[in-house]
Amino acid sequence: MATLESKVPPTDLSEETTRERIINAAGEVFAEQGFERATVRAITQRAGVNVAAINYHFGDKAELYSRVILDACAGQTVAELVKAEAIADPQQRLRSIIFHWLHFMLDPNRPQWKRLLMAREMANPTVALDQLVENSIRPLRDQCLRPTLSELTENRFDEKQWRYLSGSIMGQCNYYLQSKPIIDRLYPGFEIGKAEINELADHIARFSLAAITEMTRQERSKKP
Repeated sequence: MATLESKVPPTDLSEETTRERIINAAGEVFAEQGFERATVRAITQRAGVNVAAINYHFGDKAELYSRVILDACAGQTVAELVKAEAIADPQQRLRSIIFHWLHFMLDPNRPQWKRLLMAREMANPTVALDQLVENSIRPLRDQCLRPTLSELTENRFDEKQWRYLSGSIMGQCNYYLQSKPIIDRLYPGFEIGKAEINELADHIARFSLAAITEMTRQERSKKP
């Protein structure tokens, strides 16, 4: 790995623009080569900045990778959007969670490196995964999904049942990202644009809510 220079602020670009260029360049390089093989030199060359810019904004390659991974996963952003909407109806809130999650994962305008990098990180986890879970995935689960499911199920499910239920919902969403190579082969020509994202979100929400309603009814019938 290239030796990082002293923390001297960049002068050729605004700080915000520099950070964005570094993150995008690093995301592409990490997605192509993985954390171990990627070099600071390759990132700086693609971003058009010097090594000092990475040192100034991110510290070192490991910190840069963690920041890029967080940028690639929108869990915290989704949680913030859903909380800001302050939707009282838990059914509509679940629809919102699913829509925003699918939108951030599948939006065709989203840089491809974000999808590729997340797939690489899931297949070969690094220490950055711990930060990803704590700063992105856990907030979405604990602050949005779990309270919503608790309302929908009338708090009748135990921890294991709740874990299965939340996993089923997020698994349906993640399928369209993680299984894209299979989908491309099973359904040639199937493209996911904004209209398809809306349709998928509606389908997953209706499918999940129907299951939740029936499972809750069955639990309710067991207890007086």
